[in-house]
Amino acid sequence: MAHVLSLTVTLSAAETHKASSKPLKFAKRTREPKTNTPNYNPRKGSDGPFKKTQKLNMEVSPHRAVSAVRLMRIELGGAFADLLNEKGKGSGENEMGYVGRTLGFRTRELDDRDLRLVTDIVGGTIRWRRYLDYLICSICHDDSTFRHMEPLLLQILRIGFYEIVKLDMPHYAVVDENVRLAKVALRPGAGNMVNGILRKLVLLKENNTLPLPKVEGDERAQARALAILYSHPVWMVRRWTKYIGQEEAIRLMTWNNSDPSFSLRANSGKGVSRADLVMQLNLLKVPHELSLHLDDFVRIQTGLQIVIQAGLLKEGLCSVQDESAGMVVSVVDPQPGDRIVDCCAAPGGKTLYIASRLSGQGMVSAIDINEGRLRILKETAKLHQVDGVVTTIHDDLRIFAEKNPMMGDKVLLDAPCSGLGVLSKRADLRWNRNLEDMEQLKNLQDELFDAASVLVKPGGVLIYSTCSLDPEENEERVAAFLLRHPEFSADPVDRYVPPDFVTDQGFFSSNPVKHSLDGAFAARLVRGL
Repeated sequence: MAHVLSLTVTLSAAETHKASSKPLKFAKRTREPKTNTPNYNPRKGSDGPFKKTQKLNMEVSPHRAVSAVRLMRIELGGAFADLLNEKGKGSGENEMGYVGRTLGFRTRELDDRDLRLVTDIVGGTIRWRRYLDYLICSICHDDSTFRHMEPLLLQILRIGFYEIVKLDMPHYAVVDENVRLAKVALRPGAGNMVNGILRKLVLLKENNTLPLPKVEGDERAQARALAILYSHPVWMVRRWTKYIGQEEAIRLMTWNNSDPSFSLRANSGKGVSRADLVMQLNLLKVPHELSLHLDDFVRIQTGLQIVIQAGLLKEGLCSVQDESAGMVVSVVDPQPGDRIVDCCAAPGGKTLYIASRLSGQGMVSAIDINEGRLRILKETAKLHQVDGVVTTIHDDLRIFAEKNPMMGDKVLLDAPCSGLGVLSKRADLRWNRNLEDMEQLKNLQDELFDAASVLVKPGGVLIYSTCSLDPEENEERVAAFLLRHPEFSADPVDRYVPPDFVTDQGFFSSNPVKHSLDGAFAARLVRGL
């Protein structure tokens, strides 16, 4: 994946990154056209921000300046909505450097409060983008004005709208700070425009007359209205309504728009127990709860930045890993002495957890097509002191399987998928998927499923998993595979995970609304002797 922030942040986002990166490597894919997103038109009659002297500006709000630039990079430059680390770095370079090069001036360095605000504003603005754009367009009364708005101006407006409508910040401060940013970063006229639009929004909100659509009419009309109100692509709304009904679809979208919670996994491979991790969290005064399902896991709702700044991830004492990913490893059921193949391993969250459960006996062969990500996996395995049982293999699984049949007691295919189960953590992912992706992904999943099966020895186990909620990527892929491969049969997972996570078909499934975890799926298939 192109957005490796640091070893720390790579570890903290290991599972959610898998959803977005692998389709790019295994198959050609098309990005969702960004409807309602203005075209990028360089400003006329201006030297542009890159020619301005980068002087220190103490008047502009630093967290708003960083947020605006980061939002531009995410939408226009392909960056990703990851957390900033303790030094304000993003995507491998200094975040403040991006601000200077884009805006033409520097702000003061970000303090801890600024970092939290950047995380909240960037994540929230991305999640609510469709909703915010609808309001902006409605208040402008001119679709053309919106479509041709400068990217930086649009991001400043989105930030202001989000702060007023969703964060409920003091209206006078939001208007004043965003107007100042527009005037300094763009020109006085841009500030005047921001001032007029934000003041209209404040008046509408105070009078409780925001121009929002009503959920009425036929199925398509209702889906369009819900897509605006809950800020998701229309195709997702229609798909979820089809499979789980409108009421559950609304609950799921509400979850996706909520602040994400995180789980920490104590690194038992390095001799760190959950009790040790809890002691560290108590010292750091980070609120936490013990996982109800996994002995090595602890949940935290807030305080991840504190954990990062304290160096717990960098020192390899723990990893940020959702419990749903941990339960997929429970379905694999690693035992000392097992030869295990992780077919699409990078960035390696599940690989490392599997390795830690081997107690130094056995081997995990981690295959991935991305050499750079495998290199990071290898470095992290050394940091976690499980490198003695991890070997990395740089290859396309489909080619590798042709040359190396039947090598694993257990083979995990954590398949490239839509990532529809992790939209709470990956705020930007909903805007980078379209319906055509689903068809391409299903074809790719079938190809990789077939290739992975070749690596399973007689009597061995093949585990197919995704971080998706979509039955076409999950149950339907398993059913199609079993038709093509009668030598395999389903093995119910009720011996490996709590009964609340077992489907009627005997598969593992976590549901964000029901379990307050990321959405995930796993099927355990046994090859006949």
